[in-house]
Amino acid sequence: MTKNINKSLQYYLSIFIVANAISLSSFGAMAQTIVDENAEAIDFEQCKETLAITAEEKGVSVNLIQTEIPRLKQIPKVLEYDRNQPEFVQTFPSYYSKRVNDWRIDKGKAALKEHDEFLKELTRRFGIPGHYLLAFWGLETNFGNYKGKMSTLDSLATLACDPRRSEYFTGELILALKLMERESLNKEQMIGSWAGAMGHTQFMPTAYMKYAIDGDDDGKIDLWNSEKDALASAANFLANLGWKPGLRWGREVTLPEAFDYSTLGSDKKEISHWTAMALTKTNGQSLGESSIPSKLIIPAGHQGPAFLVYHNFDVILRWNNSEFYGIAVGQLANRILGNDELSKALPDLPSYSVSQMANMQRKLNALGIDVGGADGIIGPATRSGISQFQAKHGLVADGFPSKETYTAIMNTQ
Repeated sequence: MTKNINKSLQYYLSIFIVANAISLSSFGAMAQTIVDENAEAIDFEQCKETLAITAEEKGVSVNLIQTEIPRLKQIPKVLEYDRNQPEFVQTFPSYYSKRVNDWRIDKGKAALKEHDEFLKELTRRFGIPGHYLLAFWGLETNFGNYKGKMSTLDSLATLACDPRRSEYFTGELILALKLMERESLNKEQMIGSWAGAMGHTQFMPTAYMKYAIDGDDDGKIDLWNSEKDALASAANFLANLGWKPGLRWGREVTLPEAFDYSTLGSDKKEISHWTAMALTKTNGQSLGESSIPSKLIIPAGHQGPAFLVYHNFDVILRWNNSEFYGIAVGQLANRILGNDELSKALPDLPSYSVSQMANMQRKLNALGIDVGGADGIIGPATRSGISQFQAKHGLVADGFPSKETYTAIMNTQ
């Protein structure tokens, strides 16, 4: 391959000397492009050779290795998605309204009726109420309406040959190949997200191999075409993640007018603690006296709804580690079951860019409030820092970057 590259360069050099029609800088750019493109092709082909060796070491059959690995293709779009950083920080109202909508609620209610007996059987077997399984299904693939369009093997190979997370995706690719053998799948069947998630419930190969089960008793596990396999697998997955039967995910709560937001933190408190602080159910009834650990979450600041979340909320986050996602699953499950919508309206919040949030973090650090690195992500450290600033400057210390708070931070000398 190196000889071929050199011959290409010599060819273009001869054209330059004879015709003298292009500038040296243009030639240099052209030559570099040729080298880069060939190097990229070489890297992926060399990576495939390494993947073949690893696959054999991990027990993938030689026949499958010889058949499938040479057919692997690099998908540049996958790397674009992997590198893509959001330009704007998504607010909870924006996230929530796009996911817990009338279409998903109506579709979920219809699915609850359609799969009634099967869902009840899954609840008896695994302890997971059916409306939660439907909420996951609805959020992951719109109840199977969109399962992704990319080749799972090609996507995983592309990411395995990229240094950023090579070890993780190499492992997922190996398991995807083993999955092909176990379930007699072919490459064309294995279609999913750009990151390799598959089927109705968007399982990565690891989850597919460990937790996917045969829900329709046909002797095989097909998360692409069997709704029962997908729902049963989701129930088995959640049970193994530690779901506690009989315990809800959480609930929306009402805060007293004089609530001290500076007491918010990551530590869980007993429900009795929140009752003593005058939190109530949205209908005004007492939360009661209970030792169940719970955490208060205010995803849209003091103007938005508040949620008290329990152990099973943490289990949801083990499926997708996003508090917005966790609340969306819980609330969609509630709505599918027929419960009312949120009692408190979602506020109209400012939309910040990632760079604006990073600038705010840098300013807080400069003011002596340590929020860690300036990555533009509003995590626990940043929320704590915002809350400290708010308390010091007479603002509601909810740890949320409202327009008033952001302006105050950036204008403080």
